[in-house]
Amino acid sequence: MKIEAVWIPAGEGRSVSGTLAIPDGYAGKTGIILAHGAGNDKNHPMLVFLGNGLAQGGYITLRFNFLYREQGSASPNGQEVLYQVWESACNFLHDHPRYHPQEIIAGGKSLGGRMASQMVAEGRLPVSRLIFFGYPLHAPGKKYRPRDAHLYEIALPMLFFAGTRDPLCNLDLLKTVLSRLKAHWELEVIEGGDHSFVVPRAYRTGQQEVYERILSRTLDWLEKPAD
Repeated sequence: MKIEAVWIPAGEGRSVSGTLAIPDGYAGKTGIILAHGAGNDKNHPMLVFLGNGLAQGGYITLRFNFLYREQGSASPNGQEVLYQVWESACNFLHDHPRYHPQEIIAGGKSLGGRMASQMVAEGRLPVSRLIFFGYPLHAPGKKYRPRDAHLYEIALPMLFFAGTRDPLCNLDLLKTVLSRLKAHWELEVIEGGDHSFVVPRAYRTGQQEVYERILSRTLDWLEKPAD
């Protein structure tokens, strides 16, 4: 595996940093893009672990920063700017002169995954599958206002990871939403996991073990034919 730092043009003379993890002997078939959550960046430990692990499993993987994080801000950009950067990252990997994967899969932690799903529902992100590493189904304490309407418009296969202690994703509500989707979906529940899949010591599960489980489940799902 090789790690390569890249700069991704993001329009209007702007650019954001990215990290490519390239498998040994990569044959140009499938690429995966991982987008970060609102309160972190492309170097979140879970995304780094997953990016490297997916590359070792044969998938070229791109992690990137949204513009606000690249500029050192803690406040996410407006939706259209978030969309533009996601599109730029997708175009960058798809059109890369050396790697140009034949298909791209979009993955994201929290905000990054939600933006990807909205774009797919609106026909703005040409990917073949979606992976959510903690979908922000609702604001804390507001499960009566779920962010689910666009999910029913998606036809792509989706893989959801959800922690049982996630304040942004009530598990019973998520299961109800999933039961109504028209697309094929799968759900992996992380017992004791919060929104970042941090598990209390009482569960006697180390963080590395949690990340390894998420990676293993993701690789297994990727090997299945897309429905």
